[in-house]
Amino acid sequence: MSQEKIDILQRALKREKAARKAAEKILEDKSKELYVLSEELKVSNAKLEASVNEKSSQLEGVFKNINDAYVVIDITGNVIKMNNVAIDFFGYDIAQENFNIVRLIYFKDAEYAFTSFKTLLKEGAFANYTARIITKQKEIKWVQINASLIYDENEKPIAAQGIVRDITALKNLENQKEKILKELEKSNNELYEYAHIVSHDLKSPLRSIDALISWIKMDNEGKLDEPTLQNLTLIEGTLETMEKLISNILEYSSAGSEINETKYVYLDQIMDDVSRLLFVPEHISIKVLKKLPVVKGDSTKFQQLFQNLVSNAIKFNNKDQGIIEIDFVEEPSFYQFSVSDNGIGIEKKFHDRIFKIFHSLNKSKESTGIGLSIVKKIVDLYEGTIWLESEPGEGTTFFFTIKK
Repeated sequence: MSQEKIDILQRALKREKAARKAAEKILEDKSKELYVLSEELKVSNAKLEASVNEKSSQLEGVFKNINDAYVVIDITGNVIKMNNVAIDFFGYDIAQENFNIVRLIYFKDAEYAFTSFKTLLKEGAFANYTARIITKQKEIKWVQINASLIYDENEKPIAAQGIVRDITALKNLENQKEKILKELEKSNNELYEYAHIVSHDLKSPLRSIDALISWIKMDNEGKLDEPTLQNLTLIEGTLETMEKLISNILEYSSAGSEINETKYVYLDQIMDDVSRLLFVPEHISIKVLKKLPVVKGDSTKFQQLFQNLVSNAIKFNNKDQGIIEIDFVEEPSFYQFSVSDNGIGIEKKFHDRIFKIFHSLNKSKESTGIGLSIVKKIVDLYEGTIWLESEPGEGTTFFFTIKK
């Protein structure tokens, strides 16, 4: 071999050694990087594992201590997990026996239960499912259930989980409330009918007495002295007051009954009707300060309401120029009305008492003490409130609200 070839081989060998050394250096550096990364991953994995264990422990604590029953079932309804509340509530313990959720279904709600389970499979969840279940001890309980499906990594449903709340006590209260309301409605209807009967029976003898007084006066025209005629007139006035009182009691008994008719009520028209029905003396003026709203309700009850308030304002006005003003302001959920007068006013100590039946501050034949009681019953019926502002000698303003 020539010297030239030997030199070429030596140079090639030298280059190969240099390349191998460079490769070893790169490999060593990468190995160090991988080692550091590996150590970092170990630390991260340790932290992650600790975090997972912590969360698992927390979830297990929540599962065990949740106040409602928690149940997990497979797709065929077999119970595969339940918390202590569920064990106590249902009476079954999967550690002691296997059971299917079907055993809990109350027979009268079976169709509803299976329809709801189909909805769960189709929609993936349902909320506020309410039905009866029957426990292992054969107790019938009302429950409310919120449930959702559990899926595998391929989005295939493999199980379902649900929170089951015992609402038996609440349901019993609702049933009792419904029963009481029905009994109350029946009682109110009977009372209303009785009030009509009593009203008719009481008015008949009063009208007979009134007729007899008229006959006595006619048959003895010119024969009776002035004191006797005055006494007969007093009797007629008393009879009139008694008949008015009976009518007002009947009106009061019907004022708080439920609203059977709900239509649009044009309050401007109601006020026109009230002004025509009432006797308004020439020295008293009634002003509606702006166009009144249209509300929903019973027109008869709204007429009773405004008629009683305006009638009171007329009766108890002692000014040479009496003024009655009707106004309102609109709020987001209700209207606030006012009926103001410049009459005799009411002392503050009487403000709460005047809404009580038969309580009249002025003992006169025109006042039975029922008008404001009727007003309050109607306002209560429309879920409103009523109050007043007044100063003796200066006048009174009644405020009341009506829900929209």
